[in-house]
Amino acid sequence: MLWPKAVQERVKTGNDRELVHSYPYRSACPSTVWTELIERASEELFFAGYTNYFFWTQVPHFADTLRRKSESGCRVRFLLGNPEGEVTRQREQIEDVALSVSTRIRITLEHLDRLGPLEMVETRFSAPLDATNHVGLSVFRFDSEALVTPHLARLVGHDSPLLHLRRQGHGGMFDRFSEHAEELWSRAEPVAP
Repeated sequence: MLWPKAVQERVKTGNDRELVHSYPYRSACPSTVWTELIERASEELFFAGYTNYFFWTQVPHFADTLRRKSESGCRVRFLLGNPEGEVTRQREQIEDVALSVSTRIRITLEHLDRLGPLEMVETRFSAPLDATNHVGLSVFRFDSEALVTPHLARLVGHDSPLLHLRRQGHGGMFDRFSEHAEELWSRAEPVAP
């Protein structure tokens, strides 16, 4: 009764409050959003995309930032698809693009290798039985915020939608997607140096 109907329709309540912004394409999310989320994170960065390769080109000084974050005690994790896995081969046939899925994963592995040994940086391949669940959903977490990309059918990641979430309470969308990524991580296989 206190709020006009127009205001009530625009005020987010409940789990809707966790949705900060949505983008029809991941590529429509400005690189400044990615950079700011990475910079603000102090406890954890979790990159649970199947390839994660675009960070090296989209986020300025990404390697230096990872090194700095790691050295300051921020936990940094990369969950990748296995470049030799069957799901990766299937996805390459579906996407049918010049920059193949396995190549994109190898680009990430090469950049991570160049970082050298950092105590707080961990890398794993999703378990073979989880790979289909991983390739269909990317979850990028920055402390209590996340960028989530549900991959659509035959589209590459940058052509799929993206949701920017901020945790507001227990059991919301942020927690649901984070728990999915953690479950995949718990069964993932460490990448040999």
